[in-house]
Order: sequence, then structure tokens, then C-alpha cells
Amino acid sequence: MSETRSTARPEPDRTRLNLLSDCGSCFGLCCVALAFSASSDFAANKDAGTPCRNLRDDFRCGIHRDLRQQGYRGCTVFDCFGAGQKVSQSTFDGRSWREHPETAERMFQVFPVMRQLHELLWYLAEALTLPAARPVHAELRDALTRTEQLTGGSPEEILATDVAAHRGEVNTLLLRASDLVRAEVRRKPMDRRGADLIGARLRNADLRGANLRGAYLIAADLRGADLRAADLIGADLRDADLRGADLTGSIFLTQAQLNAARGDAATRLPQGLALPTHW
Repeated sequence: MSETRSTARPEPDRTRLNLLSDCGSCFGLCCVALAFSASSDFAANKDAGTPCRNLRDDFRCGIHRDLRQQGYRGCTVFDCFGAGQKVSQSTFDGRSWREHPETAERMFQVFPVMRQLHELLWYLAEALTLPAARPVHAELRDALTRTEQLTGGSPEEILATDVAAHRGEVNTLLLRASDLVRAEVRRKPMDRRGADLIGARLRNADLRGANLRGAYLIAADLRGADLRAADLIGADLRDADLRGADLTGSIFLTQAQLNAARGDAATRLPQGLALPTHW
């Protein structure tokens, strides 16, 4: 359900191509399996396992073009990293929860686990494109292979996966890759990992090579900021003002993070990401 407009965008590698959401091949899992809480992001409450009232019989969203206007901004910034179609077409062999209701509970349980694994695959694939991270490429390839194997298991095997432990191992590798990349642009580390930067005034700030992993940048003023080679994995960019910011070469930034932020045509993005339509 991402909202982007076409820009010059290189063809993603094979791994990342398989991690792009294909809603037409999914049984609307993000609209059913996940819970919503009425807020500025969702217009109504919805329990996990209950279909959204806007989900049509063909598994498409009935208000897709007007999600923001109708109070479902949260849907426009969600990205399953291709987990929806993987669970629908591979794990459950194309058997929908509507036509085969006996699969519903297990399918809805598998989806969030698969989504976490696919997100890890996305970051691992990116890390393998970073020349500075070459010293850990062999370990990254091994982690990518092991993660891919986990996604190919049966529903029971996927649910038995210790995702937290696996994520911890992968994150250690990703941090090593990040350190190598950031060391090339900043000798003195700038570590704002998990920092509370909500509403921070960072206009024109030099944040090159900064560690902003998991930082709270909600509504931060980042106009004109230099974020080249900054590590943005897990950073909360909701309503952050990125107008004119330079994000070229930033690492582990996702389309969903951009969709949650504000920017303009002057915002410079890493290769493979696109300007959201609402900017």
C-alpha cells in the first residue's frame, strides 16, 4: 500500500525484487492479520484476525486512493517487504483464508513472523551492496542464506522460529557493516542511537555518518540537513521535515520511513527509493 510516484530508480537486485510488496498476489493479510487502534493513523479500532471494514471481496482496499483523507494514514506507510505474497502464494500454496477458513488462524499468525524475516532480508541485501562493508560480506551472505531458508519453511516451522534471537544475530552484522560505512565519512563517531529527538531543531545540521538507529525523529526539523551515510535503521521519521535534506548514501532507510515523513522535490534520496506522492 505504499504511495510513491515514479522517479529515476535503478532495477533492484533479485533478492530485493522479491521483497517488493505485490498486493495483487496477497490475500489482504495486512488488512486482516494486524490490529489497529483508533488514532491519527487509523480511523477505527480493529482486532487482529478481523478483516478491515474497507477490505473488498477481491482482497483489495475499497478506499486505497483516499486512505489519508479518510483517516487511514497508517496504511499508507506500512510495508510488508513482500511477506504478504510469500505467505499467500508459497507458504499456503495460494489457498486463501476465505476459501479455506481452516487456514485462517495459522495464516494470520505466520504473516507477522514472515514480515520480520523479510525485513531482515531487505537490510542484508542492502548491506551486500555497500563496498565499505566488504570485510563482512561473507558473513552477510551466510546470514541472508539462513534467513531465506527460514522463510521457506512450513507454517509450523516458521512459527517455531526464534525471531528475536535471529534478529539479534543479524543486527550485530548490520551494525558492523554500518560502522565500516560511517567510518569512511566521519572519523569521530556521532552516536545518537535511540535518541529522543522528537521535534528537534536540526535544520542544516551536519549528520553525515551519524548513528541514528532507532532514534525518535518524530516531527523533527531536518530541512537541509546532511544525512549522507547516516544509519537510519528503525528511525521514527513520522512527520519529520526532510525538505531539501540530503539522504544520498544513507543506509538502511526504507520507503515506509519516507512515506511517514514530509519532504519535497529538493529532498535527495538514496538509490532505489522514490519520492512519496504526498510530498
